[in-house]
Amino acid sequence: MIVKASQIAALVLGAACSAGVLPLTGCSTTPSSQADRDALRDRAEATIGEFKRRDAGMERFFSSAHGYAVFPEIGKGAVGVGGAYGRGVVFERGAFIGYCDVSQGSVGLQLGGQAFRQVIFFQSQAAFDQFKGGQFAFSANASAVAADAGASAAVDYRDGVAVFTMTTAGLMYEASIGGQRFTFDRAE
Repeated sequence: MIVKASQIAALVLGAACSAGVLPLTGCSTTPSSQADRDALRDRAEATIGEFKRRDAGMERFFSSAHGYAVFPEIGKGAVGVGGAYGRGVVFERGAFIGYCDVSQGSVGLQLGGQAFRQVIFFQSQAAFDQFKGGQFAFSANASAVAADAGASAAVDYRDGVAVFTMTTAGLMYEASIGGQRFTFDRAE
């Protein structure tokens, strides 16, 4: 049986959409209903609590960062071509200020899917302003640190940013985050 490239592309797109890893056309960064906004904020608060429970040292990042983005779930899937998407909540000096989303595309030898949580800390006003202004994207050589007991003690900011991830079914060690792009919407 000969498989055409268009069939493979359709399979990948279908798998990614059914797995919920690609945003639908026209989706907004901010959830459309108040109930969805409240649910996302509740999941973000629960994610913060889980990161702190896994590693008490995370408190220093939450208390000292100028700002941070919390993604309760990012879905990622691939069959040769991959994609990822997730919505999050943004805090400045510990106070809620808006919503954000992350999207990622990749091509290469890859297969599978996963879901993970992510928190991105911004040490300075300048780094945080880049994120809010849509001028922030991770380079291909950036990596995240697994949120595990004691892991935060060995981590510091790099270029004003620190990233921690946690899979929903365990921990993801040295997870590549290259190619992630972010969008921010200030809360009304």
